Amino acid sequence: MSEQTNPTVSGSAVSTRNTGAMTRGATAGGSPLSSEKGTTTINDVVVSKIAGIATREVNGVHSMGSGTARAIGALRERIPGSTTNTTQGVSVEVGETQAAVDLSIVAEYGVAIADLAEGIRRNVINAVERMTGLEVTEVNIDVVDVHLPEDDTQPEPEPRVQ
Repeated sequence: MSEQTNPTVSGSAVSTRNTGAMTRGATAGGSPLSSEKGTTTINDVVVSKIAGIATREVNGVHSMGSGTARAIGALRERIPGSTTNTTQGVSVEVGETQAAVDLSIVAEYGVAIADLAEGIRRNVINAVERMTGLEVTEVNIDVVDVHLPEDDTQPEPEPRVQ
């Protein structure tokens, strides 16, 4: 029996709508996101949040994102009631059954970067695959800076108005 699907775009994720009697992946070894009853699509932002949280859980990660993104994030966090942007420093590509993740991090000084990267990869892959059912094909890590202990001791600038 042949299968036909019509691709549809929803947000930044591509899904397929079943037009035949079978759904892509419904055969043995197929995706857990497809069955005879329908398909499940995972949006990019879902994978970004999971990857961002999983990265921050690893000891040795000081922060995420480039210098500009971190500066804007620091300003945002000073606003009462605001929350941390869990997708800062995370870029993903999500397909029907696979995802690729790119991360920008700031490492703590003294941490072995190769070991840190391996721990991040392991944690991100486990979290994304467990929570979404997508296969993670790669996790690329860009270490953009190293946080030094004396960076925390810089005095706050004097306010211009009181």
